[in-house]
Amino acid sequence: MTNIEQLIERQALKDLVDTFSNLADEKNVAAQMPLFTEDAIVNTYIGGELVFEMAGRAQIEQVFSDYLAPFHSVYHLNGQHTVTFQDETNATAINYCQVALVSKQDDKEMLLSHYVRYNDTYTKQGGKWLIAKRIANFMISENRELGVTA
Repeated sequence: MTNIEQLIERQALKDLVDTFSNLADEKNVAAQMPLFTEDAIVNTYIGGELVFEMAGRAQIEQVFSDYLAPFHSVYHLNGQHTVTFQDETNATAINYCQVALVSKQDDKEMLLSHYVRYNDTYTKQGGKWLIAKRIANFMISENRELGVTA
């Protein structure tokens, strides 16, 4: 791959990650599923403990939908996205994301913040990059009443 081709492919992968987050903010989980391969794997760790182990779009969609259901507001902010190409149709990346989730609990607005490091594996199928595997490491999590500072 030439340097120009690599830049184009890196941007396509960044767009994939950003589209995933934009759709998450809309809680449009069904629209996220075509961003994954049919047999995609997603494993989620919170505090170093495996809490979700998903395989295939149907299971990913169900777990994501169930997880987001209690939240009325969702916000993702993506950061670093470092890509390594294995070849023209396979790549890996590490990307960072801050996630804010707001729910109502006992008449209080609660903010759940996660600071996440994703280890992604991508494959290019039919000319489009897709997520084949995602290891989500929720490295730091905080739950507090919205608007209340320590």
